Amino acid sequence: MYQRILVPIDGSETGQRAFDHAVALARETHAELIPLYVVDIPLVAYEAPGFDPSIVRDALLQTGEELKKEALAVMQRENIKGAPRVVEIKSAGVDIAERILEEALAAQCDLVVMGTHGRRGVRRLLLGSVAEHFARMSCCPVLLIPGSVENAAATPPSATHRTEKVLL
Repeated sequence: MYQRILVPIDGSETGQRAFDHAVALARETHAELIPLYVVDIPLVAYEAPGFDPSIVRDALLQTGEELKKEALAVMQRENIKGAPRVVEIKSAGVDIAERILEEALAAQCDLVVMGTHGRRGVRRLLLGSVAEHFARMSCCPVLLIPGSVENAAATPPSATHRTEKVLL
């Protein structure tokens, strides 16, 4: 069914749940799995006087490499083909969702599995949603995994039912 599955990873509980789902799907469908960590240095880091953004970049790259190793170990243990990747935002004005889309297009993915933090109200307005932004512009099906059982339980049953119909 699926040939190539991309899953953004970020070290969060939500990212781990999405990765676990992607691993299960890749194992069942014999698909290639591409875990992806995106390094994004906030513009604020560049504008702070006397601050060296390379410190943040190096820390994010190190985190990405650690997550890449962990993902690869799971993939090898589960006999899943594919290679985890660490990529950076290439140019100003590109956000994380757009960078994930670039990678999904380049790898010709036919599914993207990603976690959603389930933010609502003001938190969603202020922090935004990478998952929502990506789902709106995606070139392929997107499977959104809620961050926790509590978040999933907070969703009204009718909304969950509609979402399942769309995803299936």
